[in-house]
Amino acid sequence: MRFVSYNIQYGIGLDRRFDPERIAASVREADIIALQEVTRNFHRNGNADLVSALAELLPGYFSVFHAPCDIDAGSSIENGRAVNRRFQFGNMILSRWPILSTRLIMLPRTRTVSPMNLQRGATEALVATPTGPLRVYSVHLDHVLPAERIAQIECLKQRLVNYPLEGGAISGAADFGFAEPPHPEDFVVMGDFNMEPESPEYNVMTGTSDAFYGRSLRVGNPVDALAHLGRLTPESYSWIDPDDPERRLHLDYCFLSAGLVSRLKDAWTDYDATGSDHLPVGIELH
Repeated sequence: MRFVSYNIQYGIGLDRRFDPERIAASVREADIIALQEVTRNFHRNGNADLVSALAELLPGYFSVFHAPCDIDAGSSIENGRAVNRRFQFGNMILSRWPILSTRLIMLPRTRTVSPMNLQRGATEALVATPTGPLRVYSVHLDHVLPAERIAQIECLKQRLVNYPLEGGAISGAADFGFAEPPHPEDFVVMGDFNMEPESPEYNVMTGTSDAFYGRSLRVGNPVDALAHLGRLTPESYSWIDPDDPERRLHLDYCFLSAGLVSRLKDAWTDYDATGSDHLPVGIELH
């Protein structure tokens, strides 16, 4: 079972060209895909509806999209009818298998004067995989302030651990005539965390490393798949500065619950992708 996460920068690549087709080509070998910076009505990509475009380009996938940032983008009355135009900026999940339930988890933020600060969130999808139900999250954290990222990570980790108690999108579903969704403990969390390895935010996410034991597997601490397999090095990166291609940072991650670590087979970064300023990162589970 292959997972891929890709911050697609609203479809615009390192060559400044808008090309959703190459985004789709970079991810279509995966079974479950987490995307960030998916937009609707954004002037920088010609006001494209990327949610619909990607669903059309990847027709074999079920999909969900949530936009934590949603603002007016020129709504007006035209010929006596209200035309609703909204700029949406959010996270998408696509899956070869049905998505049993989904919800948007809003993450804490603080108001800025400058630079721009978007409302951030995590798209949650409960997927009916062949090996059983699994929670998958597409996440995009704040890009400016480490303290804000820490607050967002702490909030996200609470939602990850408390899911069996909260019940996800619905519980007692029989009252509405639906089957009760399962409440699995295990999860995969992927996305653009805008943090570097071993930063304070990273250590809040994974737990600090002991001098002797390293990072212990604990229920409350997601595991960085690339690091667990020994493939996270000082040379690793997942973002390239379009204005200075020699400036590169590792900002994107695939985390998994401790209960899934025994199934972790592979983890990688696709250094050949050019469809965004970020690179796809992925994992494979047995």
